Amino acid sequence: MALSASDLPTMYTLLANSLSGDQSVRKPAESALAQSESRPGFCSCLMDRHVAETEKMLLGISNEEKIHLRQKLLSHLREENYQIALTLAVLISKIARIDYPKDWPELFSVLAQQLQSADILTSHRIFMILFRTLKELSTKRLTSDQKSFAEISSHFFDYSWHLWQSDLQTILHSFSLLTQNASPNASELCHDDLYLTCERWLLCAKIIRQLIISGFLSDTKSIQEVRPVKEVSPVLLNAIHSILPYYLPFQEHHAKLWEFLKRACTKLMKVLVAVQSRHPYSFGDKSVLPLVMDFCLNKITDPKPDIISFEQFLIQCMKLVKSVLECKDYKPSLTGRVMDESGVTLELMKKNVSSVVAGVVTSLLPSDRVVLLCNVLIRRYFVLTATDLDAWYQNPESFHHEQDSVLWSEKLRPCAEALYIVLFENHSQLLGPVVVSILQEAMNGCPTSVTEITSGLLLKDAAYGAAAYVYYELSNYLSFKEWFNGALSLELTNDHPNMRIIRRKVALILGQWVSEIKDDTRRPVYCALIQLLQDPDLCVRLAASRSLCFLIEDANFSEKDFSDLLPICWDLCFKLVEEVQEFDSKVQVLNSISVLLTHGGEIIPYASKLVQFFQKAWEESSGESLLQIQLLAALKNFVIALGYQSPIGYNMLLPILRSGIDVNSPDELLEDSLLLWEATLSHAPSMAPQLLGFFPYLLEILERSFDHLKVAANISEGYIILGGSDFLSLHASSVTKLLDLVVGNVNDRGLLSILPVIEILIQCFPVEVPQLISSTLEKLIVICLTGGDDRDPSKTAVKASTAAILARILVMNTNYLAQITSEQSLLLLLQKAGFPNDENILLCLIDTWLDKVDNVTSIQRKAFGLALSVILTLRLPQVLDKLDQILSVCTSVIIGGSEDFAEEESSSINMSPSRPHVPSKEFRKRQIKFSDPINQLSLENSVRDNLQTCAALHGESFNSAIGRMHPAAFAQLKQALKMS
Repeated sequence: MALSASDLPTMYTLLANSLSGDQSVRKPAESALAQSESRPGFCSCLMDRHVAETEKMLLGISNEEKIHLRQKLLSHLREENYQIALTLAVLISKIARIDYPKDWPELFSVLAQQLQSADILTSHRIFMILFRTLKELSTKRLTSDQKSFAEISSHFFDYSWHLWQSDLQTILHSFSLLTQNASPNASELCHDDLYLTCERWLLCAKIIRQLIISGFLSDTKSIQEVRPVKEVSPVLLNAIHSILPYYLPFQEHHAKLWEFLKRACTKLMKVLVAVQSRHPYSFGDKSVLPLVMDFCLNKITDPKPDIISFEQFLIQCMKLVKSVLECKDYKPSLTGRVMDESGVTLELMKKNVSSVVAGVVTSLLPSDRVVLLCNVLIRRYFVLTATDLDAWYQNPESFHHEQDSVLWSEKLRPCAEALYIVLFENHSQLLGPVVVSILQEAMNGCPTSVTEITSGLLLKDAAYGAAAYVYYELSNYLSFKEWFNGALSLELTNDHPNMRIIRRKVALILGQWVSEIKDDTRRPVYCALIQLLQDPDLCVRLAASRSLCFLIEDANFSEKDFSDLLPICWDLCFKLVEEVQEFDSKVQVLNSISVLLTHGGEIIPYASKLVQFFQKAWEESSGESLLQIQLLAALKNFVIALGYQSPIGYNMLLPILRSGIDVNSPDELLEDSLLLWEATLSHAPSMAPQLLGFFPYLLEILERSFDHLKVAANISEGYIILGGSDFLSLHASSVTKLLDLVVGNVNDRGLLSILPVIEILIQCFPVEVPQLISSTLEKLIVICLTGGDDRDPSKTAVKASTAAILARILVMNTNYLAQITSEQSLLLLLQKAGFPNDENILLCLIDTWLDKVDNVTSIQRKAFGLALSVILTLRLPQVLDKLDQILSVCTSVIIGGSEDFAEEESSSINMSPSRPHVPSKEFRKRQIKFSDPINQLSLENSVRDNLQTCAALHGESFNSAIGRMHPAAFAQLKQALKMS
């Protein structure tokens, strides 16, 4: 197995141990290193380690030593060993990223000076450094860095470009001599210099690409021609023209040069693809685009013997044609009008350029050429080869993923399919009848009864694929119902092993055409996919598994038509996951199981098998984090599907959950483990003791990071609602630490996540909790009174929610709020936050309640009203100054809130335990809301009684304050309080 970046820590440990004086430590390390030397990637691993350590070292050394190191590195330009030279190039590029141009302004001038008198080896090494350094600097995104890179481009482009052209002539001349000299031994004498020249030439090409791509602003933004594009692109194309004829001759006699030739032609085409993508307008010039497009189209539609097997080159040709066809900058612009200084809109300039280039593209692709390209793609590139069939036979599982999961740009057939899809999108009206005609021809030429693998059968497979990929457009020309009943369903009656080719493609079609599967066709299609899931060929079964997911996820999925197929479907999924070996296959089948859990209807009859499946799958996935992430997601769907019956899986579920939320577990499992934890609490009918014991893990997670605070808040809320007093008595200390950790250390968004948790905690335990979380409440008072700019919606929401919590405490635990507002620790916090020393905290809270009453929920508005009502009973003369406002707010809450309260009470009453489809957490939450003292208390009675208390406390002053009320407001108050 090859070594990778994940093995770096292990390799570093082995290297360190190999230097140990302890023989018991050193010997095993030396042995392990010796064994690792033969593994691919060993040298790269060591180099990565060396580079990483050097980067760290550079950050901690003096400027004088840095200058010495930089000079020393540049003194080894003529390094003969390639691996050492490459390491030097990487090191210099990493240093340049940090030091250039500020601390190393002379870097490029030194390299340029050395090039003037360099031999082939030295110039090759310098170009290695240039390429690595330019590549590193091109990734810097600051404006100053991009400007610096543009300056480098202007200095180095001409030299690199002239050297590249000169080297090309040398290479072509040498190639010509080699083909004239039939003796390979004679030519070996000059090969070393020629190889170096070839490699330098290729490095030059890469540098030129980097300079054009990163040294100029994209012409779609500047609307200015990039001159090097027009200068370079035709010459690159001519170079490909000149080199390609040597493909076959070198294949037999000069293997090393043949490998270079393949790399060179592929790289030059990649450069053209990259340039077109970066500077489409300049590339669209009549001196560039027609030449390149015509060349690529000819190579695709009529490849000569010299490149018929050159797949990577053909892939690049297809990529370029595809890029041109789908380039949005070659299509009419739909953007708004942006004026420049001259008054001509950028939109108009783009539109003018786009229309010209669009005309060029249209002239290059007349109807007959479009039809020809479509035919060639389907009939030549879609058709399975003998190599494909052998690969399928040897490993059906790998073949499935290589054909359907690989990046489209890595293999010839997927690339041809991607080009075909874009071509069809651009010319659907022209190509729709053409594809249907090819499909009809293929079906007529290969009846469903055939058993031999013939050219006719392979063409039908290709035509079926062509019809599958463009279902959204082809449905206008082809009736799926007729196609399924007249052909596709009949294909499944032939179970000959060779017909796996067609059965796989039928499975693909059924998944792609899902939007056209309607009414009475659904049931037969479901049955067809179940049949395909039982196919002897694993590749067919995997294709059917994926298509079944598409049908089940479809908005028109019919549970009624599928319900009796569920038992066999589950069995087949379990069987399939047992058979597959590759990671991608396991993930795919897990996805199928997740989809069935989410959309497949009743799962209780299969719960026992699912529990066994998840248990075994988790045990077998040890060490495979990516697979375990998929398992955790499927487990979450399992818990949700089980609902209130989820405890039947706890023996399997809770140990898995515990391992996922342990801070010592892999970090990548944490997010999905937390989501599973949240789902488990939300659907638990009661708190299991083992689940109750997990809560301290949440504190440990938040102590490391607040990345998952939102989910953590939901989990905390679940524990409060589900665990009740048992939870609080067991984990009071953890709750205190958690809230104190979060409040004061997160932004407004984080506070808005945790404040509902504090509110429901106080709602459930109004006497016990305030004293328990006094430190947190002090912070909330500071936030409420010094919370910043109210023009910020998030700060307004935080202030309002915080004020609601404090209002609740005043109503339900009046003495405690009076106590905490006089604490010295709170006064110090307020002073530190800039709160005036002479301000009365309680009076400031009153102002906040009056100000934020319109920014809260109906139940919080009532809490504000009740708190203001309580204020009326306090011996504070200043209350009378605010009496008008207090009574106005209380009146509006009484009159305006009655309908909201009635609706909430009604919905709470309707929540009954006899409705098992409602999550247990939601049911309990509504029960808590219904029994909430704030909900139960009468604000009307409270205001009426407390007004009498206020009158008794303040006497004539109270009467004067009442007398200052507006008559309309006083009349409204009397109406709200039902006073005559």
